[in-house]
Amino acid sequence: MRLRTLLATAAALTAATCLTAAGPAHAQQDGTRHACSSSVSVDRFSDALDKTTYDGTYVGNLSALAPDRHRTIAALSDRSALFRLDARTLRPEGVVPLADEKGAALDSEGLVVDRDGTYLVSSETEPTVRRYSRDGKILDRLPVPEELGTRARANGSFEGLTLLPGGRTLVASMEYPLTGDPADQVRLQTWQRTAHGGFRPGAQYTYRVDRGLGVTEVTATPDGRLLVLERGFTSGVGNTVRLYLAGRHGTAYDKTLLADLADCPSLGATAKQPQPNPLLDNIEGMVVTGRGHGRLKVLLVSDDNQNESQTTRFYALRVRL
Repeated sequence: MRLRTLLATAAALTAATCLTAAGPAHAQQDGTRHACSSSVSVDRFSDALDKTTYDGTYVGNLSALAPDRHRTIAALSDRSALFRLDARTLRPEGVVPLADEKGAALDSEGLVVDRDGTYLVSSETEPTVRRYSRDGKILDRLPVPEELGTRARANGSFEGLTLLPGGRTLVASMEYPLTGDPADQVRLQTWQRTAHGGFRPGAQYTYRVDRGLGVTEVTATPDGRLLVLERGFTSGVGNTVRLYLAGRHGTAYDKTLLADLADCPSLGATAKQPQPNPLLDNIEGMVVTGRGHGRLKVLLVSDDNQNESQTTRFYALRVRL
C-alpha cells in the first residue's frame, strides 16, 4: 500500500538537498532573507510526510537520518522501524521492522549506514548499538562500557550516532549527563574499527551542553568535526533548537554556535502548539547530504512522537563552517 495521503508538491529533495517549500509560493528565495545567522540559512521545509502511512506503518517518530544506497536516505523511527526515502522526493520506498534480540520493540534513536550497507542503530534505553542487515536481522552488538549503562539517565543515553570520515571511528552521543557528572556535561563514546570490520570501544570525550538542553544528534563533517544539535522543550513556550560546530581538543569537544533555529525565517510554517518560531518542532535527526559554494547541505527532521500537536517536518539548511 502506498501513502494514504498525497505528498505535497513534487521534488521535495534533490541530491543537492533542495526541499520543495511547504510554505507559500511567494516565499523569498534570496539567501539573505533565509538567513538564520551568518553561518546558517534555511532553504526549504516540507511537511509532506506528516501523519502518513506506508505499507501499514506510521511514517513518523523520526529520530535519525543517514545517506543510504541508490540515492536514498535512511530515516529511523524510534518505534522500531527504518524507512528508505527517495533522496529527491522524500517518498518512502521501503520499510524494515527492527527489534531487539528477544523480538521486542526497540527505542531506536541513532543511525549510521556502514560502508557494507548494514545499519548501525543505537538505543537510548540500555544503552546499546546493534548492527542490522538490510532486511532487519541483528548481526551483532557492539560492546558498551558498563558505566554508560549503570549511570545513564532513563531514556537519556545514546541519542546520536555518526561515523567519522575514513570510516574507522564511530561516535555515539549521550543525550543527558551521567549520574554524578556535571549538569552541563555529556559523554561522547567512540569505537575503533578492527581488522575484521567490527568495532571495539575507544576513547570517551566530554561535551558541554547549554543549560536545560540535551544532545539529540551528532553528525560528522567532511573535515572530521561534529555538527551537534542541542534541543530542549518548555511547556507553553515550545522548543529550543541550536546547531553547534564542535572540534576535539584533548579529551573534550569545544563548540561554536552556528545558529539558534528560533532566529530562522518562518517561511510561512505553522505550528500546532506554542513555539518561539512556528518553523520549529521537536528536531532530532540530521544528515550532511552534500556541499557546494563553500557550504554544507544539511537535512534535519523532527520527531512528531505520533502526537497530533506535533509535526513530522524536514528542513533543508546550508551551513558555512
